[in-house]
Amino acid sequence: MRLRWEPLCHRENKNMGVKQSKNRERIGGFTLIEVLITLAIVAILAAIALPSYQGTLQKNRRNDAKAALMGLSQAMERFFTQNNTYVGAATGTLPQPPDIFPTQSPIDSDPKFYNLRITAAGGNTYTLQAIPISGTDQADNGRLQLNHLGQRVWDRDNDDNLTEATDLCWDDQC
Repeated sequence: MRLRWEPLCHRENKNMGVKQSKNRERIGGFTLIEVLITLAIVAILAAIALPSYQGTLQKNRRNDAKAALMGLSQAMERFFTQNNTYVGAATGTLPQPPDIFPTQSPIDSDPKFYNLRITAAGGNTYTLQAIPISGTDQADNGRLQLNHLGQRVWDRDNDDNLTEATDLCWDDQC
């Protein structure tokens, strides 16, 4: 003989003289265990995917700043062609935002994550930087630098020392 569990409401109620049906239909839905297991799986996947997604966003924003520095470099070369000097591409004591190019990156969308600056400009030389804006997700991502020779620097550890061997390129690893 096989025992089967059934709710009390389906058993014969002797006190009321009413006999309930023993053939019950299965009602569609999920059990609590199924829902909890699904939530646990989604939480684990989110815990794995979220840091990767945030890292990809930071890398894309850094790539926008690199492109903006390259565009500013081209604007500096045009300025030199017209004026035979880089002096005057920014007004005031350097470092200053450029007068000849947009001052923040990304150039064509909001919110902005980097300030573009001309940090040095002489007769034949210049140095440009993309400085992360404090309070944004890029704040601790380090500044990017480009000079008139095309030398690229990325301050990975955000220590304001742009001469370390690990900083002398824009790639993820030098």
